[in-house]
Amino acid sequence: MVSEPAITVEVAYALPDKQRITRIAVPAGTTALEAACLSGIAEHFPGLDVETSDMGIFGKTLAKPGERVLTEGERVEIYRPLIADPKEARKLRAARAKDAVRED
Repeated sequence: MVSEPAITVEVAYALPDKQRITRIAVPAGTTALEAACLSGIAEHFPGLDVETSDMGIFGKTLAKPGERVLTEGERVEIYRPLIADPKEARKLRAARAKDAVRED
């Protein structure tokens, strides 16, 4: 029986006060979601649900992490949910800046 060659990848997750990057060896053909599950990173972050979290590779979001096959050296990033809509936050900042100019 011939086994699949292994590749080394990293899985990363961060909170404002804590981060973890785990390097693991996985069989060639492993998906981003599989690597995140295999890494055991969720054990270090109570409440982290790897199965439903958004993921990316080197800052590029993956639409389907369960289908994206990894290559040697890639880093899977698990993203936290947004606490505010970026467009809405930008509008609020612009409105506050506009009000601040009027007050001067």
